[in-house]
Parts: sequence; C-alpha cells; structure tokens
Amino acid sequence: MAKEKKTTKTEKTSADPKIEEVTKGVEDTDAPELTGEEQIQELKDQNLRLYAEFENFRKRNARERLDLMSTASEKVIKAILPVIDDLDRALKNFPKESEERIGLDLIYAKLIGSLKIEGLKPMESAVGKILDVETMEAITTIPPPSQDQKGKVIDEIEKGYMLGSKIIRYSKVVVADSTN
Repeated sequence: MAKEKKTTKTEKTSADPKIEEVTKGVEDTDAPELTGEEQIQELKDQNLRLYAEFENFRKRNARERLDLMSTASEKVIKAILPVIDDLDRALKNFPKESEERIGLDLIYAKLIGSLKIEGLKPMESAVGKILDVETMEAITTIPPPSQDQKGKVIDEIEKGYMLGSKIIRYSKVVVADSTN
C-alpha cells in the first residue's frame, strides 16, 4: 500500500509555482481554499491596491516638496519685514523731492521687487474695514470717532504680508470699540 499524502489548509496545491512562491508562508486559517484563478485575481487586486497607495504617496510627497520650496525663504523674509517697516517710516519723514528721499525710494523699490519675486505680497490696507480676525490682529481699541465706524479698523500699525497664499504676518490694527 502506498502512503497517500493528505493536503492541509496551509499547503496550497497549485499548478503555477510562482503562486506557490508568493503565497509561501501565508497561513489562511479562516479563508476558504482558493483556486488558481481566484489566487491570481486576489494577487492582482493586492498589486493594484499597492500601486494606488504608492501613487498617492508619490503625489503627497511632491505636493509637500512644492510647499516646502515655496515657503523655504519664509524665515529670512520675516527677518527683513522690520527693515521694510523702518524704510516706510523713513520715507514718510523726507520731503518728496529731496535727494535722500529719491535714493531711499530706489532702494525701497529694489528691495520690494526682489521680495515680490520670492512670492511676498503686502496685504490690502485694513483701514475702514470691519475687523477680520483671519487676517488682522487687533492690538487695541479706542472709542469710535463716529457711529458708523463702530467695529471698524481706525488705524493700521503694521502692514500684513503674505508669502504665496500663506499669511506670514498679520496686520496689526486699532479698532473702534463697538460696545459703546
């Protein structure tokens, strides 16, 4: 009598040795026996899911890299913003036609032009608008000069700036108190 070998659930019998190699060591305790075609289809589905997952990873990685490159100069630009504020104040104190003013205007225009190339853009002036906490920071409130100015921005202390679509400095404003 020849001994017959019994197959167990852990032993997969297949005509294709590649399927046996891929499924080697995988133990299906609850899964029903799969035929060769079902195994091939399951492996194709698994391959497709892995490919889709990798594509999502690649796209997310590329998007993060672009975001990093667009804001890589943020730290340096933030350090330069106080210098721009000082130049603004200096320009306001010189007469329009003085030689000093003309020289400062040239330097200021060159600096602002260079920063615009890097993606910096000043935010629109907030004076006269209702306080928007998404783009403005109220540093103080004062009694409203007139009733129609309640809750509106009276003065802008520091201009706000954006780098690309990201706010890197909020506008610092004085708001007319709306509780009176």
